[in-house]
Amino acid sequence: MSEFFKAELKDRFLEYALERNDYFQVQTLYDEFLRPNYSLEYAQKLVQEIQTYDPNLLDIMSGNGMDIFMLASTPNTEDFLDEGGFMNLYVKEEEKWDTFLGQLSGTPKLTKEERELLKKNTPDLKREKVMLVGLIVAVTISFLFTLVSIFKETFLEPEYVPADEFERKMNQLQEQYILENEKMQRELENAQRVLDSLQE
Repeated sequence: MSEFFKAELKDRFLEYALERNDYFQVQTLYDEFLRPNYSLEYAQKLVQEIQTYDPNLLDIMSGNGMDIFMLASTPNTEDFLDEGGFMNLYVKEEEKWDTFLGQLSGTPKLTKEERELLKKNTPDLKREKVMLVGLIVAVTISFLFTLVSIFKETFLEPEYVPADEFERKMNQLQEQYILENEKMQRELENAQRVLDSLQE
C-alpha cells in the first residue's frame, strides 16, 4: 500500500472517530474501510502508527486480549484534522523531497531570456559545431568512397591473374582497407573529442 493511501486511511480513521461520540472497536474501522482486501491486523497497524505519531490523537483502551481494542476521538483529533491531518504531512514530506532532489540536480533551468542571451554571446560555438559536422560528413564520404572503390576493384572489374598475383593483390587491398579504417577511426575519435569539449 502506498504512503499516500496510508495517509488517507489514517485521516479517514480519525474522521470516523470524530463523527462518533462513543468508544468503538478497531473491528469497526476494519469493516468500514478495509474489508475484504486487507486484514484486521493491518487496521491495528495503522492505528498503532497514529498512536506512535501522536498518542493524544486517539483515546485507546486495551482489552479482549488486544493492546488496541476500543478507540475514541480526543480534543486533539479535530485540531489535527483541521490542520490537514496525515495527508498534509504526506504532501509536506513530498515537497521536501522534491526540493531536495531539485537541489541535487544542481543546474537550475535557464529562463527564455537567459537562453537567448547565451545564444547571442556564443556565435563561435555555432561555427565550431558547423565545422565539426562538416568534418564528420567528410570522413563519412571518404569512408564510403573507399568502400565503393574496394568493392569495385574486387568484384566488378575482375582481372584474370595468376593465383599468387591474386593473393598478393587481395592482401594489398586488405592492408589498404585496414589502414583506411584505422585512419577514419582516428578521425572519428578526434571529432568525438572536439564534440565532447564543445558540450562541456
